[in-house]
Amino acid sequence: MTPSPLESAADLVAVREPGARPFPALDWRARLERLRATVAAFERVVVAYSGGVDSSLVLRVAHEQLGERALGVIGRSDSYAVHELELALAQADAFGARIEVVTTGELSDPAFAANDGNRCYHCKSELYRELDAVSRRIGAAAVLDGTLFDDLSDHRPGRRAADEHDVRSPLADLGFDKADVRAAAASLGLSSHDKPASPCLASRIPYGTPVTREALERIEAAETALRALGFAELRVRHHGDTARIELPTGDLSRILEPAVRADVVSAVRRAGYLFVALDLEGFRSGSLNRALRGPQAGLGVAESLQKSGTAPRGRW
Repeated sequence: MTPSPLESAADLVAVREPGARPFPALDWRARLERLRATVAAFERVVVAYSGGVDSSLVLRVAHEQLGERALGVIGRSDSYAVHELELALAQADAFGARIEVVTTGELSDPAFAANDGNRCYHCKSELYRELDAVSRRIGAAAVLDGTLFDDLSDHRPGRRAADEHDVRSPLADLGFDKADVRAAAASLGLSSHDKPASPCLASRIPYGTPVTREALERIEAAETALRALGFAELRVRHHGDTARIELPTGDLSRILEPAVRADVVSAVRRAGYLFVALDLEGFRSGSLNRALRGPQAGLGVAESLQKSGTAPRGRW
């Protein structure tokens, strides 16, 4: 049964700690109806929009339910690839959503540039300060993001920043996982429904290595070149003068074909790297979080971080 708008809005207090999935009996269609009712309960909202499928679904539903009273806000920074910005703007334009682009300057924050285990906290804090200002200016009742229930089990210090700024996460609260989101997004005709995840460029830099504009530009240039060669899902991990390429295992044989390999090496060197390495383990989203676990890789992320002394304070 579809909940009343007031009941749905009351559920949006804070993202739950990892545990039992909310509403386990619901399929994606029922979750989508609950999302519609939840969003409709707000008079006006700001959506933290990146163009990824998760935030795209939230913005699409907010636009559907609230029309001009829903505003998608993109945080433009050195860590946000130009390619991603173009895709995000084109998609929002396709379904008529209002978009505002704000500039964030996390590179000027020494805590962000230092790139410790809390880098995402500093980045998101800057973003949410900007979104708070937009929210106050337009009189929004809430700032919504695209956090999923799945996201709560990984190292995501940005969640602490979201809690501090009272950002609401309706997908997580309604138990959406990635499969639910992709199915719902496809049903609404979103171009991002099958788009590979593409976190910020700084996520390619190992913790402890400073984030610089030069490094971000190298990463973006290398990834752009590899996409032009036909590799859709990839990461270029930055290790100083070495680019470590992660591809789905199904693409490993192709990249090793002599002509393709030569093109890849040439393209990545033009981006500014001296050495080009291929990770034989293949593509793994969030693989750099392994360094935070260290020799305690068998532990859960939160427990490992706390034992190593790098866990952020409070909930994350």
